[in-house]
Amino acid sequence: MRRRSLSLSLFVSLASLSTMYSAALSAGESAAVEATAEPAAAPPAADEPISAAQLSTDANVAAGEDKAEQDKKPAMPQAKSIELDKPVSEQEIAAPPTTEPAAENAPVAEPAPQTGAETAQDATPEAASPEPAAPVGRPLQLLGAEVPPATSTRLAWSPSQHFEGVYSATPVLVVNGAEPGPTLCLTAALHGDELNGIETVRRVMYNLDPKTLKGAVIGVPIVNLQGFHRGSRYLTDRRDLNRHFPGDKRGSSASRIARSFFNEVVVHCNAIVDLHTGSFYRTNLPQLRGDLTDPKVVKLTKGFGSTVVLHSKGAKGTLRREAVEAGIPTVTLEAGAPMVLDEPSVSHSVKGIRTLLNQLGMVNKFRLWGEPEPVYYNSTWQRATNGGIIFSKVQLGQTVSKGDLLGTVTNPITNVRKEIRSQHNGRILGMAMDQVVQPGFAAYHIGIQAPQEQISPPEEVTAEPVPEVVPEKAPEATPIVEPAPAQSAEESQQKLDNDEGRDED
Repeated sequence: MRRRSLSLSLFVSLASLSTMYSAALSAGESAAVEATAEPAAAPPAADEPISAAQLSTDANVAAGEDKAEQDKKPAMPQAKSIELDKPVSEQEIAAPPTTEPAAENAPVAEPAPQTGAETAQDATPEAASPEPAAPVGRPLQLLGAEVPPATSTRLAWSPSQHFEGVYSATPVLVVNGAEPGPTLCLTAALHGDELNGIETVRRVMYNLDPKTLKGAVIGVPIVNLQGFHRGSRYLTDRRDLNRHFPGDKRGSSASRIARSFFNEVVVHCNAIVDLHTGSFYRTNLPQLRGDLTDPKVVKLTKGFGSTVVLHSKGAKGTLRREAVEAGIPTVTLEAGAPMVLDEPSVSHSVKGIRTLLNQLGMVNKFRLWGEPEPVYYNSTWQRATNGGIIFSKVQLGQTVSKGDLLGTVTNPITNVRKEIRSQHNGRILGMAMDQVVQPGFAAYHIGIQAPQEQISPPEEVTAEPVPEVVPEKAPEATPIVEPAPAQSAEESQQKLDNDEGRDED
């Protein structure tokens, strides 16, 4: 009897489970049928208007995709604002202080909830303190860093390789103003033995206020650091850096350094002042040299106040000539002699550049000068006819007439003395310091004043788009050399003048 009762109970339990499973299966099949029977939403027709909500959604998606693409690009570190006249270590020059850009998705700390008392206290009206106006200038991207507006900083330029395989970092001083304007570059010591320009750039840069400056000023006090360390005009490979611009990354050491400087610094400028002195124990009256057929160059020369101007396109390969050909107006400021610091020349140069900043609308200080100096469209060199010790009878800036005695050259062995007399009416723009000279040495540089109609009218210098980096030239097959055409007497004299002295920069 007991076995029978257990069998009956087991049978009832199995029946109940079977009923529950059947009910669940039936409900699932019904739902599937209803889902299959419901028609799918048809895509909108091509001519059906799209709602504003759909446009907003699509725009947000596209913007998100663009932002994602931008986020993939590494952000440029920002240069820290520093006091340029504050002493620094060599390590700080090699690795200038920068601030890494903040991450876009960095978590933002939420403010703690305020109590009722704090909320009531915050709601109490108070006199709002005026906040200083934010800088409206443009950030300047240079040498792998971004210099924000109203910032003065020190960056470093270094070619990747040179004659010895390594190269010391060269300081690049940058002052980016709080308001927009042109970018003026000051370069000095392309020849390592020319010291006046180094001190000139230092004084100008250390006295600029980024909060009041309009535009930017880039100063490179020592471009040729190799020559400066050795007290030499040339690089360690005995080449003149200022004859190899714009350079070639596959060329000589000088050409590679010139290429690096041109593409990393020069192309970021709207105008350039390249500072030089006389060469080989010659001294120069403070003077500007530039291509007066270029209206923007003329504008630069008129901004220097009472400074002599000499027309000269510059020798091939000079920074001045190649920058002008790249669309960047450039002038050379010559003052003084090499290997010495000449305070009058430095003071004149500093005053001239500050006056130029005022004329370009970059600073508001006005500096009064004396009478305008003349413009010399032509010049010539008087040379020593024999070797010996030269003693000058004239001074820089002196006006001379044809036949005037300029100096004498005495042979210390035979005591034979020869005179050097002027062959032109003009002014002494440069001259040899008293020294031992060889026959043919360029001793006196005489400027000949230009007719006004030969000078181009000035044209404004503005913050134009930065010129593109100069492309590399593809290697070419060696051409067949044709015989050179015969030179005229004027061309021969021009080449003679250019050999020594006329284009010392």
